[in-house]
Amino acid sequence: MPCIEARRLRKTFGATVALDGLDLRVEEGRILGLIGPNGAGKSTAVNAILGLTPYEGELRVLGRDPWTERERLMRDVCFVADVAVLPRWMRVREAIEFVAGVHPRFDRARCERFLANTQLKPQMKVRELSKGMIVQLHLALVMAIDAKLLVLDEPTLGLDILYRKQFYQRLLEDYFDEQKTILITTHQVEEVEHILTDVMFIRDGRIVLDAPMEDVGERYIEVLVNGDRLDTARALKPIDERALPFGKTVMLFDGVALPQLQDLGETRTPGLADLFVATMKGTYA
Repeated sequence: MPCIEARRLRKTFGATVALDGLDLRVEEGRILGLIGPNGAGKSTAVNAILGLTPYEGELRVLGRDPWTERERLMRDVCFVADVAVLPRWMRVREAIEFVAGVHPRFDRARCERFLANTQLKPQMKVRELSKGMIVQLHLALVMAIDAKLLVLDEPTLGLDILYRKQFYQRLLEDYFDEQKTILITTHQVEEVEHILTDVMFIRDGRIVLDAPMEDVGERYIEVLVNGDRLDTARALKPIDERALPFGKTVMLFDGVALPQLQDLGETRTPGLADLFVATMKGTYA
């Protein structure tokens, strides 16, 4: 049974179409990046998955309809938005007590074991904490919840690159296992690329790329094309082309065999960010 499965999922706000017949399937034990620019439909999709908004179409999360069975569903789901935002008046112990009171799968002892390895003290208030300490508090709270599905919606907004990397690395090392599924929505591609098992690009409420990460490396090839081979390269219909300094040109190919490209110039596997930019430019769908 898939963890999340949607068919023809549609959501409108007046004349604005937020989700336009979206299909997706997320298997258990995967880390999926749902990546798109602001306004692409990421947060609307998350709200539907969490049972926070009605929708058209079919949607099952852990085998349940999130809109009609939300209370039961949320026993097995943990949702984290921006980790940089916590009530500034709240003390560390109050944050622990709050989560313990609202989530049935919260393990207070596990949370406290994690905090024992930090400089956080129960009486500290959020306004006294550095950004790094806030990350540690969020990690402690999240990793103490034995949820089957963890949903992270733009979780590291407002944090610098050091703390963003720390958040995701600790999540991967101390939380994730084959019994858990993690869904991350973000437009900051580089920070999640190294932990994903699967990626989906969303644009204008539609999924425009859906693939395991290992397939991305096999399917897409980037070529630094030699100047005398530009016409030959363009004949192979690259999905994106961009100019570099000193007359160099980089082209991105989808599904073209490597032997056909090796004579054009230096080949390499594109970064997820480059593939994302090509997709969002509208040259590929």
